[in-house]
Formats: sequence, C-alpha cells, structure tokens
Amino acid sequence: MLEKHFSASAIVRTSFLAAAVCAFSFPALSAGRDMPVQLALSEIKKEELPKTAEPAPAKPGAEQEPEDEAQTPSDSGKPAAAPESPAETESGNTPATNPAMPNAKEGAPVPQVEYDVTKLPFPVQKMRELILTAAKSGSIEALRPLIGSGDDVTMLSLADIEGDPLAYLKTLAGDPDGQEILAILVDVLESGYVHLDAGTADELYVWPYFFAYPLDKLEPKQKVELFQIVTAGDYEEMKQFGTYVFYRLGITPKGRWRFFVTGD
Repeated sequence: MLEKHFSASAIVRTSFLAAAVCAFSFPALSAGRDMPVQLALSEIKKEELPKTAEPAPAKPGAEQEPEDEAQTPSDSGKPAAAPESPAETESGNTPATNPAMPNAKEGAPVPQVEYDVTKLPFPVQKMRELILTAAKSGSIEALRPLIGSGDDVTMLSLADIEGDPLAYLKTLAGDPDGQEILAILVDVLESGYVHLDAGTADELYVWPYFFAYPLDKLEPKQKVELFQIVTAGDYEEMKQFGTYVFYRLGITPKGRWRFFVTGD
C-alpha cells in the first residue's frame, strides 16, 4: 500500500510540475509570435549590420570629379586664360615701338652723321630755326606755339604727363624758370643729326646723332662733341645701357616737332 501511495503521489507531483511548465511555456511561445527575438551584439552576423554607402574606387589614372557639377574657374584647377591685348585682337600686330626710345641697335651699321642743315627738308629747317630762336630768347613760354596741343602735341616724356607741358619742362630744370632746359635745347640742335627710316611712316631727323650711334664706336673727336651735352659721369652711366639716353629731339619731314625727351 505504501509503495502504491508513493507512486501515486509521485505521479501527481510530476503531473503538477508538467502542467506548471506548460502554463509558463505557452505564453512565452504566444508572445514570441509578436515580439522580435533580441540578440546579443556578438550574435549578430556581419552581413546583418546596417551597411553604409561607400564611394566606388577610383580607376587608376582617373581624376576624382568634384561633388558639385557647377564649377567656377578657380574650382576647375586650371588658370583663367589671360585676356588678349587690343593689338592682338583687332589687328594681330604688336604695337609700334616708341620712336623716342634710344635707336642704337646692337650690330646695326653706323648711321651717317650730318652737320649741314641745308640738307634738311625746308619744313625741318624751319622748325629747327623756330625752336632755336625760342630757346635763345630765355623764355620757356616762347615754346608754347611750337609744342602744339591735342593729338599733335610734342612728346615731352616717355610716360604720360598731366597738366601744362611747359610747367612739366620747368620741373625738369635745375632753375625755376626752365632756362636750363632751353640751354639743353640749343646744345642738342647745334650738334650733328641723323636721318632715320627714310621713306617710311617713321621717318625722322633726330638730334643729337648719338641717339642712333653706338657709344663704343665713338671716335675721340666725337666724344668731345658728346661732352658738350653730357658730363663724363653721364657717359660712364650710359655705357651701362650701351646707348645714349640723355635729351634728344625729333622732327618729321613735314616739320612736326615729334619729341623732346630724356631717359631710357
């Protein structure tokens, strides 16, 4: 009887435990249908991790394009093209050389030096005489009608000048009235001259002839003529340039006073 009772009790307890297990198991299984299973990070496979967009690898030798399609000239990595000069765009030719610039070209033949003013065309002779007369008067104002105005004004500087041209000439003189400039005009016009670019639009008669004469080819007597216009110190400085860079004066065949300038 005791064994039967023990067996029956054991069976009852076993059944009770089984029923309890089932009671707790069914809600979990039911809930598992609606709730996702939570996994530890170590249990998540690599392919289940969220993937970030990666740029495609650049091909060898190919440059990566910027993100923005619209590019400014500075973004493109190329320097902006320089604007063409007016001379290139309109005529295709380079601007003419300033006729008042020193004309002693290296390797060029020595020009013919002239002293006889009667060989000059009459308009050139007349303008030379008018300038000399005005300079010897002692008044720089006497040059005003000869200098002209507007497009025909005489070039008095290699750079642009503003204001009254005679006032500018006074600033170049060592005295307030500009009489030193007048003395230089006399010395220049009483020296030898050269005839340049004959038969062309740039034809000129220029004083002194040193303007187009190589300094290293000057003879002793010609250096004396040079020192009537410049000092020995000026001459030494000019040798560094290889050409005469003091005051020079040009007149066209038609008698226009083209320039009276100094400098290089």
